[in-house]
Amino acid sequence: MHAHSDEKLMKAKDFTISFSGLKLGPHEFEYELNDMFFTLFEFTDYRDLQGKAVMKMLKSETVFDLDFTFNGSITAPCDVTNENFTQALTNSFEMQVKFGEEYNDENDELLILPHGEHSFNISQILYELVVLSIPPKLTGPNAGNGVEDFIEEDGKESTDPRWDQLKNLLNNK
Repeated sequence: MHAHSDEKLMKAKDFTISFSGLKLGPHEFEYELNDMFFTLFEFTDYRDLQGKAVMKMLKSETVFDLDFTFNGSITAPCDVTNENFTQALTNSFEMQVKFGEEYNDENDELLILPHGEHSFNISQILYELVVLSIPPKLTGPNAGNGVEDFIEEDGKESTDPRWDQLKNLLNNK
């Protein structure tokens, strides 16, 4: 690998697994993911992607068992307050790779490679692993999760001791 003027540039081929030279048994591949990874997919919904994806592969004669995990974070606007905050992300996924007549990735949990193939690319799988780790509702630390709505009803303070404890938590943040 030679030095480029921009070494941060990520390419889909950086995620190609060449398995023909690998011996049978377990193998582990680690990927540091950042915003450059999202640009491969023209995904611009969020920024400051930070994280590590790990793929553990168990290679046998006829099948590869793949175990993916992702841990990281993104910066995103809160759905309630619209303030930017850091959302922690985590996800995992398992699948198999087998050999068949022709390439087929229609089943999420099974990738079929043509006989004689020597590598496969996991960039799309990693992308889905990351994007699916982003919660559908992003609630930042100041969203309050609607607790304030219950504390004061019609201007008079609630005297339920559980709400009083919650109110103290909210006021002391």
